[in-house]
Amino acid sequence: MKKGFSLPLWVAAAARSALKKLLGFPFENYELIKILSENKEVKIEIHSVGLLKGESHALGISFAKSGLDLDITQNLEIWTIASLEKISLNNSVQAHPINIIPGAGVGIDENTTEICMSDFAKKVLFENLLDIIPEGFNLNLEIIFPNGKFLAERTSNKSFGIVDGLSIIGTSAETYSSASPDQLEDAKTKLAKLIENDFAGEVVFVIGENGLNLAKNCNINLPIIKVGNWIGPLLVDAAIKNVKTVILFGYHGKLIKLAGGIFHTHNHLADGRIEILVYLAVKEKVPSEIIVELSNLSTLEEALLFLERFNKSIAEKLFQNLSNTIEKRSFAYVNRYVKTDMEIAAIIFDKKRKIRWSGNNGNNYISYFQ
Repeated sequence: MKKGFSLPLWVAAAARSALKKLLGFPFENYELIKILSENKEVKIEIHSVGLLKGESHALGISFAKSGLDLDITQNLEIWTIASLEKISLNNSVQAHPINIIPGAGVGIDENTTEICMSDFAKKVLFENLLDIIPEGFNLNLEIIFPNGKFLAERTSNKSFGIVDGLSIIGTSAETYSSASPDQLEDAKTKLAKLIENDFAGEVVFVIGENGLNLAKNCNINLPIIKVGNWIGPLLVDAAIKNVKTVILFGYHGKLIKLAGGIFHTHNHLADGRIEILVYLAVKEKVPSEIIVELSNLSTLEEALLFLERFNKSIAEKLFQNLSNTIEKRSFAYVNRYVKTDMEIAAIIFDKKRKIRWSGNNGNNYISYFQ
């Protein structure tokens, strides 16, 4: 199943190499990066390292190798600039020994301006830098992705409030393709283990890291499984395992595909989002001139904003119908393969990560997410 190593490891390796250069260690073309949570150590290649600004700063460079052909970060150039700051005598406690600075091309939260970085990524950095920061100093670490801002335009980052570049949101050492059958098997295994324990019959399926992050922030008192793009086959697997209720929790740009009968949602395999919305608009008898305008838009978020400018009531009714259609088409899909009365509930959030809509079944669970 292993394809390569996730972005946080390449960032950590470049940072460790830069700090070692600053401290006078000889250059090596690799760093051994510890992953304490997985009880392992991995060898990460370093491209180059050098001193800057009168030798007060050091630059470490690596190139991410996720091993995934369709991964936006494959071969991403990573710069890390390290500098040491002496702790003042009045504040000898190292409360924040590492100051992580988002440089050019690195994504930040548009509301807080904080770097968009997963807890796993921060842990990897701290685990591999704290042991070599000299006593009495803090480390300033600037992370730069020279091509990050350009590449971010090809992602849905802005849909989740991440601006100016790419986020660093890996959650494990290895990388897995969301379109790969390996990810489906991984999700099936997690579901099987969940059922072995004290399982009440209800589970939340979320799509992608942003959906997972939002679900966890809601403090849902239900088990959560990140399903990637293999939604249909995993729904069937849940029915075979006699799960009572699956709550589909996701961004409208992903879940809308289920309303069109697309149950593997990777963009490289199928899109059709605007076409599905146009079909639903026709069913709702939206005026033809509005439907023509909808058909010329490129994203679902643009379509939603356009509909809300035209008529908020119609927009709300259309997306409510979308939620119901997701539930109905998903139930019909599962019953093509296995006869079941498993309940499928849809709860959908928008670009601003605001939970907006739910299907008839989802109405019974939406309070769990608020």
